[in-house]
Amino acid sequence: MILVTGGTGLVGAHLLLQLAEGKKAVRALYRTEVSKIKTKKLFEHYNKSNLFTTIEWVEGDITDIPSLETAFANVTHVYHCAAYISFDPNDEELLRKVNIEGTANVVNCALAYGVRKLCHVSSIAALGNPRENETTITEETEWNPEVKHSDYAISKHGAEMEVWRAWQEGLDMVVVNPGLIFGYGFWAQGSGKIFKTVNNGQYFYTKGSCGVIAVEDVTTIMIELMASEVSGERYTLVAEQLSYKEMLFSIADGLNKKRPSIYATPFLTSVAWRLDWLLSKLLQRKRVMTRDMATATHNDENYDNSKIKALLDYNFTNVKEYLKQIASAAEHLQ
Repeated sequence: MILVTGGTGLVGAHLLLQLAEGKKAVRALYRTEVSKIKTKKLFEHYNKSNLFTTIEWVEGDITDIPSLETAFANVTHVYHCAAYISFDPNDEELLRKVNIEGTANVVNCALAYGVRKLCHVSSIAALGNPRENETTITEETEWNPEVKHSDYAISKHGAEMEVWRAWQEGLDMVVVNPGLIFGYGFWAQGSGKIFKTVNNGQYFYTKGSCGVIAVEDVTTIMIELMASEVSGERYTLVAEQLSYKEMLFSIADGLNKKRPSIYATPFLTSVAWRLDWLLSKLLQRKRVMTRDMATATHNDENYDNSKIKALLDYNFTNVKEYLKQIASAAEHLQ
């Protein structure tokens, strides 16, 4: 039996679809009935509704250990996709609870129930920091605690530490560190919000860049790694380095919307996040633009994917064309 945490998120849902297509016995963790709707719609989009019924859904939460006992019964392999994503400083406590404490609970249960292997979905945010003479980030780049990191990055780094601790205690595992993941559906969360923003009218772009990847590439590699003899390794999953301008243009083209035309300078984005902070205080709403987010849109960090390519001889999806395709298929962006 395979257990997938985070089956109601972008990666987890696409992973469930792929595992179900492979006729695997799959169990998925969910918190509410409403959260399962997005995953069900994904199956319907690909005309795979019949496969959705083959998944065994178990209500639970990775931060609630008793609820995990039922989920882990007779499980041999675990894909840990559940995580909380936020760059709002007010969410620091929740990020640590879900991403660090939740991951500790998952790996502890994996050890207690004799799970054979676990795949942990981390992030490039948890990779190290290049030194002054370095230009590329690899799996071996060291994490520098003296460098300022977002609360999200710190929580994902902490989650990895829990997985490595479990490996030292005897759990076979692999870690994947994906870049910005794009995929069909889930328009109200994560990278899906970019599609909604462009659809509603996005006028600004920045000249920074980011490592990006298609969700199907992430899930395919995860499944191949779990089927392999590899253990105690981490892999950077980045198909290519795209500028935010290129991303927005590709999405706009796929949606038949006007391309952003105004360059948002570092000064302009610094004003924007400060204004957003003020509005969030006055209106008592969550942050839309934070300092970390503003800074990230101007960064140009390069990521090396040669380790996974050498292992699997993998050919990644062309993300610019992929963005156009899924944007053109996003009829209502629900």
